[in-house]
Amino acid sequence: MQIQHLADFLEPVNLAWVTEDADLKEGQMGRSIILFEDEWPDLSQADLVIASCDDMRGDGIMVDMKAGTNKIRKAFYSLFYWHKSIRIADIGHIKTGANITDTYAAIRTVASEVNKAGKYFLLLGGTQDMTLALYEVFRQSGRQVEVTGVDAFIDLSIDNPVKSKNFLMEMLTGDPNHIRHYNHIGFQSYFVHPKMLETMDQLRFDCYRLGRVKENIEEMEPVLRSTELLSFDLACLNAAVSPGSVSPNGFNGEEACTLMRHAGMSQLLKIAGIFGYNQHTDESGLLATQVAQMIWYYIDGIQFGRNEASLENKDMFIACHIAFAQVETTFIKSKKTGRWWMLMPDGRYVPCSYSDFQQAGENEIPERWLRIQERN
Repeated sequence: MQIQHLADFLEPVNLAWVTEDADLKEGQMGRSIILFEDEWPDLSQADLVIASCDDMRGDGIMVDMKAGTNKIRKAFYSLFYWHKSIRIADIGHIKTGANITDTYAAIRTVASEVNKAGKYFLLLGGTQDMTLALYEVFRQSGRQVEVTGVDAFIDLSIDNPVKSKNFLMEMLTGDPNHIRHYNHIGFQSYFVHPKMLETMDQLRFDCYRLGRVKENIEEMEPVLRSTELLSFDLACLNAAVSPGSVSPNGFNGEEACTLMRHAGMSQLLKIAGIFGYNQHTDESGLLATQVAQMIWYYIDGIQFGRNEASLENKDMFIACHIAFAQVETTFIKSKKTGRWWMLMPDGRYVPCSYSDFQQAGENEIPERWLRIQERN
């Protein structure tokens, strides 16, 4: 399916301005990417479509203060293009509307068209409340969705009028609601009221504390494998990586890249956003380089995930029948990627990890199995 002409919602990329007239080398991203520059490009061969939105009014900033996502572009275009089977398109900046709801509408329109065409869509944004516009793609089509947020904060502050600090309340409690499940990765406990976490638990949402994730980040791969919409806030990074960070603690650069690679590996996740970039706190350009490398690893994950066999192709999986706590089930392991799934009582195979299989082998109920069963 062809992507409709969306130029009315977008400002094209000025390649010379983004690269500051630097000559790009053969093999660098900027020489290989499909660009909306002088005229609307043919996106039929694109696999991943990238767009940006510099609107920062979601942080309560009402003056014309651009997030500066072109800094990310400059860093990304200079990286070398290793993933020849993944064609990448950059369709430029989504225009800022007269008010924030107009900007949301433009984001939703662009994301929806890209999604309907069967492409991956990645939004680079200034403020995380833009996640609402991405969620609207699912809500307006009546589709239930599993969402994952990566953030040091859980943005449910009902007493804070700033949109980026309370957008989760609207998304998780809106009526009608199309959130099938919500995961939150990397929250820092001292930033989160205990009652807020209790509420999330009562709703059977899964929240993973920063320390727990850092202890074994591979346990997040099954979480992201089930995800259909990802919202990654750069506030989850530590101050060494993100100069404008509110915390000395957080994910380091390698961990952020690992999470994005896991996200790309998911065959379900087609819409994602990386938010929280602000050029005014990134004078050195270090954070822009970090985000560029996160995008590179996201693409790396997409290429890896494409190698996965269909679950229906039983010859490509090793099946292990096991009993634990009076429950009989089957774990399967992919011969291609080494990833695991477990059979739930309702007949569905759900993503899991090797440690879940080990727990079951020791006659213990894996926590992942228990949480999923509770939701069912």
